[in-house]
Amino acid sequence: MNVIDLIQRHEGAAFSFEVLPPLKGTGTERLFRTIDSLRDFSPAYINITNHRSEYVYRDLEGGIVERLRIRRRPGTIAVAAAIQRHYDIHVVPHVLCSGYTREDTEYMLLDLQFLGLTDLLVLRGDKAKEDAAFKPTGDGYSHATELIGQLNRFNEGFFIDGSPIKSPGSPFSFGVACYPEKHEEAPNPEADLAVLKQKADLGAQYAVTQLFYDNQKYFDFVRRAREAGISIPIIPGIKPLAKLSQLTIVPKTFHCDLPQPLALELQKCKTDEEVKHVGVEWAVAQCRELMAHGVPSIHFYTVSAVESIREIARQIY
Repeated sequence: MNVIDLIQRHEGAAFSFEVLPPLKGTGTERLFRTIDSLRDFSPAYINITNHRSEYVYRDLEGGIVERLRIRRRPGTIAVAAAIQRHYDIHVVPHVLCSGYTREDTEYMLLDLQFLGLTDLLVLRGDKAKEDAAFKPTGDGYSHATELIGQLNRFNEGFFIDGSPIKSPGSPFSFGVACYPEKHEEAPNPEADLAVLKQKADLGAQYAVTQLFYDNQKYFDFVRRAREAGISIPIIPGIKPLAKLSQLTIVPKTFHCDLPQPLALELQKCKTDEEVKHVGVEWAVAQCRELMAHGVPSIHFYTVSAVESIREIARQIY
């Protein structure tokens, strides 16, 4: 059973959401509270994000600064396995180019396969904070399509050095990301769609969108994708606004527009609680319109928005 099977067997739009592995040393209590809060709505699957190591700086004596490499959120594979075991909910770990060599990826695939976790979301991932532009780690990849190439060779029974895998396990299936308002690095929407077409041609079974607040942009994107010959399901990604600061941070961070009616309502808000109320109302209206257009599933981004997502799901599911 993979994501496509799960959403196709669901009557109406399936419900899914994304969680972050806990910060190093904090345990799984908060993560499990998030899942407990949302499992009443029968999620078809849960995505588990992945994060590269980061540099941090420590002051030493004499004005010397030491640079250390720290992985703040370990355990994507372990967290995925723990969720599936604890809740018996299908899990989809993220596999990244960012921060990984080809050998790192190979061992990650082996570990996932040993655990029976064979449904993935394949992404390039974000650039390192200290870099002006994305840089691969060692002999790692610059593009998700290259990572998909390694995954496909693994599915065919070959390691990165070309040697055969003596006992191939169950093959992986995978989805990818897409951008209704264009990836920030794409020179134009047509080039961006061409990349999605390449991912689909390489075997992606579905695509999940970057968050957006204007449904018309999603509908236009799907139409253009179909015209370009992309037939895979395109799952809308939704993140309700919940804080005053997000009025400026979200458009800047995720390179998406806030429709003027939404922006005007947010500008009236004086507290985070007022923003949360507006965010829930807007997202409920978004989801109902998406459902009316027959979307196969709706995927929610939970960071800073778990309570809002629970209320949205209560109203629409």
